[in-house]
Amino acid sequence: MHLALILALASLMLAAPPTKTREQMKASYDAHHSDFDYLLGDWEFKADSQQWGKFRGGWSAVQLGDGGPILDEYRVLDDKGETMYATATLRTYNALLDQWELVSTDSGTGLQDFGTGHRDGGEMHIEQKFGYGSPNPSMWRIRYYNIQQDRFSWSGDRSTDGGKTWTKNFQTIEAHRVGPARSLRLAPAKQ
Repeated sequence: MHLALILALASLMLAAPPTKTREQMKASYDAHHSDFDYLLGDWEFKADSQQWGKFRGGWSAVQLGDGGPILDEYRVLDDKGETMYATATLRTYNALLDQWELVSTDSGTGLQDFGTGHRDGGEMHIEQKFGYGSPNPSMWRIRYYNIQQDRFSWSGDRSTDGGKTWTKNFQTIEAHRVGPARSLRLAPAKQ
């Protein structure tokens, strides 16, 4: 029984990645590359966590280059506006796999929080693992919803047992825009 399971998993890992024509990939990219554009700009948020209680913060997102990936920084602030916690996330669309791919960082722990995302109607859904290599890793199902020009809502369900059980709405966020969308060019444009 265990050998059959191991062989099945090995065959999945060795399977060739999906193949798509250039036209299929372009159509997929055109349909989804702007799914996270609503996040571009500066935001203030109020959050409620079953672990940390109520808190507030700022969230900023820029697009790298012309139509490139999105880099965002999520920052929890204390009552004086000082940073208590910050993380950066790089979000990019993979047209071959037809999904968003994300990686987040925490200071001193490297690239560890990997996830994937998909648009579902007017919502964005993410599945992401946090705390890899830590004593308390967790899986999250994140939902961005009520997305409008000047606000969005966010809820995250969390599992600490590998997805066997989930705590619904473990954390929620209400974000309001405080600055316009912008991009960041790292290299000078051709002159």
